[in-house]
Amino acid sequence: MSTIIEIQGLTKQYGELTALNDLYLTLEEGAVFGFIGPNGAGKTTTMRILTTLLKPTSGKAWVAGHSVTDDPRAVRRAIGYMPDFFGVYDDMKVWEYLDFFGACYDIPPNIRAGMIDDLLALVDLGHKKDAYVEGLSRGMKQRLCLARTLTHDPQILILDEPASGLDPRARIEMRELLRELKNMGKTIFFSSHILSEVADICTSIGIIEAGRLIAHGDMAEMKRQLRTHRLIQLRALGDTLPLQAFLLSRPEVHNVTLGSDADLPPGTLRVDFSGDDNALGQLLADIVTQKLPLVGFFEETGDLEDVFLHVTQGIIN
Repeated sequence: MSTIIEIQGLTKQYGELTALNDLYLTLEEGAVFGFIGPNGAGKTTTMRILTTLLKPTSGKAWVAGHSVTDDPRAVRRAIGYMPDFFGVYDDMKVWEYLDFFGACYDIPPNIRAGMIDDLLALVDLGHKKDAYVEGLSRGMKQRLCLARTLTHDPQILILDEPASGLDPRARIEMRELLRELKNMGKTIFFSSHILSEVADICTSIGIIEAGRLIAHGDMAEMKRQLRTHRLIQLRALGDTLPLQAFLLSRPEVHNVTLGSDADLPPGTLRVDFSGDDNALGQLLADIVTQKLPLVGFFEETGDLEDVFLHVTQGIIN
């Protein structure tokens, strides 16, 4: 995989306010990157710099090999940008809206008709082709705006809060659409404060707070690194005391919690475990050797909220 987005020391200041502070980030082609952080953390500032709408105070950034400051036109050809607040033309029909943006990208009229049908099919708006934009629901307008970003078939999609303000069904539809674009090989860089949305589809995440990138990497690996110990759930048959006593005799086990004390089903134990994968595998093998009846054994993966709360401090600019 080749690098598709590279950021080196990116800083943006507004007078005394530092909105973005020495940001370094590299994304590989085909990645789905979730950029998360509280409001005012610097997410939108970063995206506006990457889309050439804002000049950095210092630092450099390249998108698809093109400098955002030295070659902005080439960057714009490589990206599809969906801002957090976007304009739609209410007196236009849906097909006219896409046709207008297709013309802006110099797509020939004889090609635009087929392109419009394909894009509307992708975002499931084919039945609204002749409807006026002003009559669409917010979720439909979001999907139409996403279709607009795809008119010139960009390599990279930069989406600022694409699920913002949507109802649960519309959020699910947006998530499925992003998953489909991921399967098409698009590189997706999107921001969100809806952490569960990020967790579902991302290959990697970055957490930003007060203009600083405070954590970045593969999501599963980040969860492992940020947790001091692993949490293992075991479900026993019958009396749990023999299993509990055996677990507490192991040096890698620091605590065993009964299901009744941890809001877990009866017969379930939660184990605070500090060993690696080999040690975990050996623990399971030894339980079997000891003929301790066991019907469930798995590691709790936690969720993105755990990671977010662990690394952030609630700081805002």
